[in-house]
Amino acid sequence: MRISISLIKIYWSFHFRYEKYIIHYLKNMIKIMFCPLIAHLNLHGTMVILSWKQLQIVTLKTSAMKKIKTSLWVAIALIILGATISCGSKKERLNGDIQSLGKITGTYTAKLGAPPYAPPSITQYTSPQKVVVNIEVIEKEMELANGVKYTFWTFNGTVPGPMVRVHQGDEVEVHFSNSPNSTMPHNIDFHAATGPGGGAEASATAPGRTSIFSFRALKPGLFIYHCAMAPVGMHIANGMYGLILVEPKEGLPKVDKEFYVVQSEIYTDGKFGDSGLQHFNLEKALDEKPDYVVFNGRVGSLMGDNAFQAKTGDKVRIFFGNAGPNLTSSFHVIGEIFDKVYLEGGQLINQDVQTTLVPTGGAVITEFTCKVPGYYTLVDHAIFRAFNKGAIGQLEITGEPNKEIYSGKIKDEPFTSKPALP
Repeated sequence: MRISISLIKIYWSFHFRYEKYIIHYLKNMIKIMFCPLIAHLNLHGTMVILSWKQLQIVTLKTSAMKKIKTSLWVAIALIILGATISCGSKKERLNGDIQSLGKITGTYTAKLGAPPYAPPSITQYTSPQKVVVNIEVIEKEMELANGVKYTFWTFNGTVPGPMVRVHQGDEVEVHFSNSPNSTMPHNIDFHAATGPGGGAEASATAPGRTSIFSFRALKPGLFIYHCAMAPVGMHIANGMYGLILVEPKEGLPKVDKEFYVVQSEIYTDGKFGDSGLQHFNLEKALDEKPDYVVFNGRVGSLMGDNAFQAKTGDKVRIFFGNAGPNLTSSFHVIGEIFDKVYLEGGQLINQDVQTTLVPTGGAVITEFTCKVPGYYTLVDHAIFRAFNKGAIGQLEITGEPNKEIYSGKIKDEPFTSKPALP
């Protein structure tokens, strides 16, 4: 409509001397034909508000009438032309993404990554594929900390759920099953999907049933997925979340190691470390006061024997998500500087970053090169969460020392005061 009005204004600029007659004539024509369709027109800088009281019949001379009729027909033609152009541009916007992505040429079942490891990259990708993703909801009792149990609601039996890896342009066909042993309906919301609820409506599934839906991966990036069944926060806090990576068509650059981490909060009736089976506490969740803030679903999930392993010279990529459901994360690796940070999991890359903010329901891709052997600590740098609530992990780097980069302790000697400088 804007295009139509602009074209009319251009045409009227050559007929300004008939503006008075044209406006009155259009009022009467609109009264008869177009009032239900048009609210206002802006003709040659004159705003015409159409209302039944303002419309009046005007008698015109025959010569003026002919000229105005000609102008009116031209105006109507311009309206039709503008509408056609507008409709065409809308179709182009709607279909442009799909046409640029290409046609689906094959089908395969996704190999999912069990945390803390990312699934392998598809090195021979040439064209969009239909990727079948099988996800099953399993409600099960698992260890939250030493001596502490919790009934988690999981995707495929792990917290977080499996990491999914596809390419931009792929059609992701989700086979979503809810175990017959589940106590309630569940669903899944992919932040990578364009459609109502990210698939939540299409995947709402009762216990003992399977739902199937699909979406086209239009945009590259690292995205959260989670259960969106009410109450949403409770389902997320109970472990129903994971990451899906949509690689750009050309793929991500090759690295030596890839790891998969998701931070989340757990709200329990007991305090941190209270033994036995703990249950979800809604009041604490509403107050945003978690007892546990953890990496990959439990305290110590990435510590000790579970620490990440790498060697000096390795280029490491960490896919990091923040499921929340409430808190923002300040992701940091103590002793390392990120070479690259794909901000919020998108295509914008920042370099030489110490700590990166990850919003609730968001993700980030970080990369760094291992230069010095030793233990490196992954934390949420809201530091009490790390050392007192569980948001902590380890990376063990092995290899030869590099004294030019890091000396280690050179000397340990008694402190002696020195004279103050003048």
